[in-house]
Amino acid sequence: MKQFYFQKILVSAVLCGLFPLAHAASPAQHQHAAEQAVCADCGVVESISIVEVEGKASGGGAIVGGIAGGLLGHQIGSGRGNTLATVGGLAGGAYAGHQVEKKMNKSHVYKIIVKMDDGTTRTVKMKNEPGYRAGDRVKVIGGRLSRM
Repeated sequence: MKQFYFQKILVSAVLCGLFPLAHAASPAQHQHAAEQAVCADCGVVESISIVEVEGKASGGGAIVGGIAGGLLGHQIGSGRGNTLATVGGLAGGAYAGHQVEKKMNKSHVYKIIVKMDDGTTRTVKMKNEPGYRAGDRVKVIGGRLSRM
């Protein structure tokens, strides 16, 4: 009978002493969990470049260019030749005016390439000088950067 109680106490001690250890994480498991908890929005600025963005045309340049081209074309020839030159000047002037307006409305943006912690690359564009440099640690949230 004494042996039976001894076995019960021994089993209880083993179960109580080892049960928590069976569920505790080892240092290797903690390291693995930390590696999996990579910040999905964190990364390092890889490069910054200035990119020219083509401007948009409202149609005003085409109208002004068409009128100017039509007036110039009308100065050429007489009869059918004059009509043809007027229409050609109108079309050419409209096209030229459209292109000039787009060039006048062009702008520049800063293109920032960020190498994310998970290995992917994200591109962020900013109108104003970003104030970041290659190698800066940043967080990308909603297409915007913030320092870490």
